[in-house]
Formats: sequence, structure tokens, C-alpha cells
Amino acid sequence: MNLQDWTGRSETVEDIATATPYAALSATLDWPATPGQERPAPGTPLPSLWHWLYFLPIHRQSDIGPDGHARRGGFMPPVPLPRRMWAGSDFSFHEPLRIGDTLSRTSTIAEVKEKSGRTGSLIFVKVRHEIRRNGSPDVALTEHHNIVYRAAPQPGDVSPPPQAAPEASAWERRIIPDDVLLFRYSALTFNGHRIHYDRKYVTEVEGYPGLIVHGPLIATLLMDLLRRQQPDAKVLRFEFKAVRPTFDIHPFSVHGQPSPDGKTVHLWGRDHEGWLTMDATATLA
Repeated sequence: MNLQDWTGRSETVEDIATATPYAALSATLDWPATPGQERPAPGTPLPSLWHWLYFLPIHRQSDIGPDGHARRGGFMPPVPLPRRMWAGSDFSFHEPLRIGDTLSRTSTIAEVKEKSGRTGSLIFVKVRHEIRRNGSPDVALTEHHNIVYRAAPQPGDVSPPPQAAPEASAWERRIIPDDVLLFRYSALTFNGHRIHYDRKYVTEVEGYPGLIVHGPLIATLLMDLLRRQQPDAKVLRFEFKAVRPTFDIHPFSVHGQPSPDGKTVHLWGRDHEGWLTMDATATLA
């Protein structure tokens, strides 16, 4: 089996940007709602990254593997390594997606790479997503999704040294990652990965100290911080890299620092010890 054979494979799925997922994520992120107008009207633009509420991975229960993900194969390459993490993504926002839009997403395996890390083999898979709206041939949103697979933990594994997060920021929000927050985000994105809700599995099988806060949730919180501070900002590009896992056993914080010229915003996550957990940059119009 040659995993490189999966490079270039493509699939297209369709969805409709309905109002209820938007309203549910708004409530999860603690945005106030006007009584009687909890659900957004048709034509309301989706905030950046909220396209993750759509095109959900709807796999049959019998197709789910032991980690809660779909079994390997099909569109995604059948990587034999058991641990799967979202390493990062980058986005180009060409035009807004809106409530009521009929959406089409074409996904392509752009790259499969194998590397050797301090804990053994690593396999990186890059998937390119192109989203179009209402039958237009023009791409409204381009996303590159980077996934890393690694071996199961072994006694004596050495963790990479942590990086200190910047100490000062213009914006800051403290987040308490309780079980309800993680459950709601898993439910909204139909994410069955057990590391986010099954404490026995994540501690005893994968060897982590607690439930892992979703990387996409942290990225969404970073963009949500920008939205709260600069509600009229138009985001052209956004990229983030997961640096260190965030666990539910302690609060964490999200931070933002605009550049002097206002064209970019540095955004990052910081854990309770001050270590950098996610590093991101938003480019503004």
C-alpha cells in the first residue's frame, strides 16, 4: 500500500447554510441574542471559520473506528498510525458565505508526507477544500487543512520543549473549557473523536492528562476574539498552527495584538502555565 497513491483524490459534497447551527454556535460562544430573533435571517454572513458547522462527516455507526473517527480508507488515506491531530490550517476568504446559501465543497488530497520525529514516524496529510456558493463557478473560500498522524505513546517518550507565549497583548479573553463546552462543539461539528469527551479513553489509551480542547474550537475562539474587538473588520486570510495540546483540566486564554499599521492581527492561545498552545495570524483588508 502506497499512501502517495491517495494524492490528488477528490470528492465534492453539498450542504445548505441553515440558521440553527449558527444560532447554536453563537450560544456556545456566549453571544447575546435578541429575544425572538435567536436565529439569523437569510443573507446573514457567516463569521470566519463558521463554515465548519456545515459539510459534517456523516459516517454510519458501523464505520466508526476505535478512536471515534471513521475507519481509515475511502477518501482519506488509510494511515496505520493510531493518533490523529489537527496540526493547523490556512484560509483565503474571497467572498462571504451567507445563511440560506446552497454550498458546494470540493476536497482534494493535496499532499501526503512521512517524517521522523522524536517519538517515531509522523505522517502529514494536507487536504485542500474549495467552497462555492449558489452554483457559482467562483471559489468563495479556500482552506488547506493539515492533519498529523503519529504512533501510540510509549514509556520514555520525551515531549517537545514548550514555547513561552507573549506576555502582553491588546486583547485577552479567559476560557473555562468545561465538559459542556467541549460536548457542544463536538455535537455542532459532529466530531466523534473520543479525545474530546471520553476521559477514560483519552487518559488510559492515548495517555493524555485530560480531555483535549478541539484545535478548531481554539481557532474559532481566536477569530471570535477579533470579531468582538473589531466587528467591522474584513478578514482576507487566516492561518493557525497548533503548538501544544490544551486540556480541560485548567482554564486557558486567547489573545490578540494588532500590528501598528492595522493590516494584520497576531492571535494566540496560552495555557495556565503561560505556554503557547496555538499561533495564528489574520490578514485584514
